Amino acid sequence: MLDYAALSALAAVIREGSFERAARMLNVTPSAISQRIRLLEERVGCALVVRDQPCRATETGRRLCQHVDRVRLLEHELQGTLPTLAPEGIARVPLPIAVNADSLASWVAPALARFAASHPVLMEVAVDDQDHTMEWLRSGAVMAAVTGTARAVTGCNSQPLGAMRYVAAASPRFVAQYFADGVGAGSLAQAPSLAFNPKDELQDRWVRRVCHRHVELPRHALPSTHAFIVAAVEGMGWGLHPQALIADQLADGTLVELLPDTPLDVPLHWQYARAASALLDGLSKEVMAAARALLLPQ
Repeated sequence: MLDYAALSALAAVIREGSFERAARMLNVTPSAISQRIRLLEERVGCALVVRDQPCRATETGRRLCQHVDRVRLLEHELQGTLPTLAPEGIARVPLPIAVNADSLASWVAPALARFAASHPVLMEVAVDDQDHTMEWLRSGAVMAAVTGTARAVTGCNSQPLGAMRYVAAASPRFVAQYFADGVGAGSLAQAPSLAFNPKDELQDRWVRRVCHRHVELPRHALPSTHAFIVAAVEGMGWGLHPQALIADQLADGTLVELLPDTPLDVPLHWQYARAASALLDGLSKEVMAAARALLLPQ
């Protein structure tokens, strides 16, 4: 029989990325976390954690993280039919997901809020690029994710959500300064661009579509959707913005498109673990309903 206190410690280390943060989350000492995982590794006969910065799960560790998350959901289902097993008060179940920042800032956050307001869950949201959230699923750190890939991770279902439309925009002053002679490979190589982080390739994808070749872009790194818009309005650089988030700025002229009618549509998918859980199914329905209302059909 597996030690579920040790499994919870393992899941916390992978989710939090370090033994110290996992200890704070579980209100124990880092040495207690380390001992629990060491005993669990001795029990299963192999390493479960790659002790790196951040900590990562081995393949066996990933499977055990997925197992403990599913057990928590199944225990909640059982408490619904056998209330005498339920602890006193509201027993909230952690529900870890991964989502890209632009989706979180536009259509995902309201869906999560509606779901969490009416269900006994504690949402744990990890933010990553839509082309990298699948790695959170593969590692077992989350049970569902908004991804840019349709192909399902092993053990998961994949449903299309729709496409998020991005437009390349900057302030009128910035456009006058850098693109007075037009938008092309030469001007783009000189104009500072905005990127969320090194994983953000949206600007590069748009440039390849417009110029039909790669252009080395000078870029500022701004890991905040709100800061991205503020920086563009203030003339710091140009970037790809979700059209829905800058509708007001486009309407009042504080932002303008670099090239009208050249949007970049990014298809998104919802991938979630095949767990027999009404909570996970309910979350999936809420997310997909929000996507149908606000994203473009694929």
